[in-house]
Amino acid sequence: MDRTEPVPVGRLTTPGAGLRQLGTSVVTWLREHDRGFSALRRATRTAIVMPLMFALGDKLIGNPVLATFAAFGSFAMLLLVDFQGPIVERLQAQTGLAVVCCVLICLGTLASRTTWVAAVAMALVGFGVLFAGVISSTLAGATTSLLLAFILPVALPGPVSSIPDRVAGWGLAAVAGLIAIALLWPAPARAPVRDAAIAACRALAARLRAEIAWVLGGYDPATEGVHAAAVAQADEAIQALHQVFFATPYRPTGLTTSARAVVRLVDELQWLNRVVLRSAPRKHHTLNTHAREVKTAAASALDAVAELLEAPRGPVEGLETALAQLHEALEELERDATGDLPAVACASCEPEDDRARAVVSALDPSFRARELSFIVSQIARNSEYAAAAERRSILQRWIGRQPEGFTGLLQAAGQRAGAHVERNSVWLHNSLRGAAGLSLAVLVADLSGVQHGFWVVFGTLSVLRSNALSTGQNIVRALIGTTAGFIIGGALVYVIGTNTTVLWILLPFAVFLAGLAPAAISFAAGQAAFTLTLLILFNILAPAGLKVGLVRIEDIVLGSAVSLAVGLLFWPRGAAGRLGQALSDAYVDVANYLASAVAYGTGTCDAGGPRPDPPNADAIRAAAASRRLDDTFRGYLSERGAKPIPLPDVTALVDGIAGLRLGADAVVELWDKDSRDGGNRAVARAELLARTGLLTGWFDRFALSLVGRGTVPEPLGADQTADDRLVESVGRDLRGQDGEATATGVRVIWTSDHLDAVRRLQDSLVEPARAAVSQRALV
Repeated sequence: MDRTEPVPVGRLTTPGAGLRQLGTSVVTWLREHDRGFSALRRATRTAIVMPLMFALGDKLIGNPVLATFAAFGSFAMLLLVDFQGPIVERLQAQTGLAVVCCVLICLGTLASRTTWVAAVAMALVGFGVLFAGVISSTLAGATTSLLLAFILPVALPGPVSSIPDRVAGWGLAAVAGLIAIALLWPAPARAPVRDAAIAACRALAARLRAEIAWVLGGYDPATEGVHAAAVAQADEAIQALHQVFFATPYRPTGLTTSARAVVRLVDELQWLNRVVLRSAPRKHHTLNTHAREVKTAAASALDAVAELLEAPRGPVEGLETALAQLHEALEELERDATGDLPAVACASCEPEDDRARAVVSALDPSFRARELSFIVSQIARNSEYAAAAERRSILQRWIGRQPEGFTGLLQAAGQRAGAHVERNSVWLHNSLRGAAGLSLAVLVADLSGVQHGFWVVFGTLSVLRSNALSTGQNIVRALIGTTAGFIIGGALVYVIGTNTTVLWILLPFAVFLAGLAPAAISFAAGQAAFTLTLLILFNILAPAGLKVGLVRIEDIVLGSAVSLAVGLLFWPRGAAGRLGQALSDAYVDVANYLASAVAYGTGTCDAGGPRPDPPNADAIRAAAASRRLDDTFRGYLSERGAKPIPLPDVTALVDGIAGLRLGADAVVELWDKDSRDGGNRAVARAELLARTGLLTGWFDRFALSLVGRGTVPEPLGADQTADDRLVESVGRDLRGQDGEATATGVRVIWTSDHLDAVRRLQDSLVEPARAAVSQRALV
């Protein structure tokens, strides 16, 4: 080549440029496979802390027992758990986890001396730890760490005198873990549900304002485009909130007051978007002035909610002002509706056939605005609870002081646990399955006399899933990964021999890979890396060459066999086989709550007799059924295997429960005020109860169809004759001394509107239910 010939730019690569390109590619790959670098962060910390703690126990202190528990304690405290929230809350959770783990180590050691005691203790502790996860996402996230703290001592028999060494080793790992979490690449405070709720509030506020501008602008094409874009952004924000909420295998809420308040927003914001959809203006539709003021105030309230959630320690005056404006606008709307009702209900004013339509048409804008106001007020109340919880002093937090009107920690925990003490609870089933599998594994490990019997138990825990199919698939991956790790580790051990110095050098890299591989690569890769780590670890303690790897494979086979046997014996279909029953139970219980809400309202409006109590017991049962359904649905999403019906159809059936519950809540709230004004309510009460009976009867039949008992019923149609009778009763019986309709009369019509909203919900449920039933996907 001529020396003067230009060299192509692509050939001008330098070693530095190549390294930078490689680094960029690695970062991009990690960002795609490890969102937020959470697995990378945990793996890095563990790769630093675990070898240090192991060296401290083995080389400096010279205590193999302490070294072993320090090593596995580092795994448990840094790799197997990842608490979220502010750094103070994370450190508090880590401290609590360390204390409970030390207690479990003591109990496990005491139980390890006798086989049957060890098996029984493993069953009791296993069930308690697994079931406790239903109370809080913090407990659910720490399940594996807690179980390891008991599995290790109960499967390694030791005298009582070994308890101090075992606890000291774990304690060293816990202290080092606290320091690492605080100082080594501290994770940013994450609140994905809160952040998604903030975005949804702002998007819905923008949508409300865009609708108002569209109407006031005479449906101009320019404002129509802005409105369409706002609708799309609101839908995207609600969808993002839904995805974040169901992204974890357990409900993403702890027992803290703030977390419990924020998680309530999910259903409320989803339903608000549906309410806005139903009340969206159509071309050539005139928006009631008072209804427009309600929508404007609601948009301001949603923006204020977003600001308060974003800065909970900031001023609350903005939200209080917005809510006051919302309530004032709603009162004006109600007064306006009450004043207009006699004019359209007068028998001499309009033909008989048009009277009901006139009344309903006159009250429809006020009802839609009131429904909007109710849900926005609920959202605002929960955001105020969350903010009030954040503003509490340390002393108030420690003594459990709750914001006024909010349930206490123990009461909330009792309700969550009580919701799953029911034979159809998937969480209860999985807790029993896990406890039985772990107990059987302890028994098998002890009776078989295998070395390192805790691997049998931990192998059972690793592969046991909620159905037999997923367990079987995990067994195959575990065996493949373990075998691969044995081959790689065996080759290293063969080459290295008894040179422990090289093993010490390799240990941090093996630990790092064991931490990163399960999340960033695959479960099998994680098993391979973990096997490699154990080969290095135990060959440092007591050089045994390839024998350690062979023992590891043997123990995984035993543990997998136990898991598969338990998976086939107990509920082999897992959550998929229970989803239909959970849906059925939830629709029955929530429909009963709706019936009780209407009965409460009709009893409240009665002029004589004592005021009835709110249907709190039915509301609690409905909430419990909703929680069981939520956990079953999450299990269904996390299980492997083909999903016979599209996920949007299943999601529609699950979301219908939230709409039904909020409809019942709205009826209760509507009649909470004492509205015993004049008039005879017997006819109106009978009409509302009859209409409610038709609805609950439909949902009962619908619930049965979801478990294969009958066909999916056709949606109920509008009953114009019943509307006529109800309006007649209002116009005839619910008037004051001055001849004008009473507030009770308006509430009767609005209750009917709430029931009609529930009836229209059926249209969105029938087709998904038929698709599921035809595929026999829920039974």
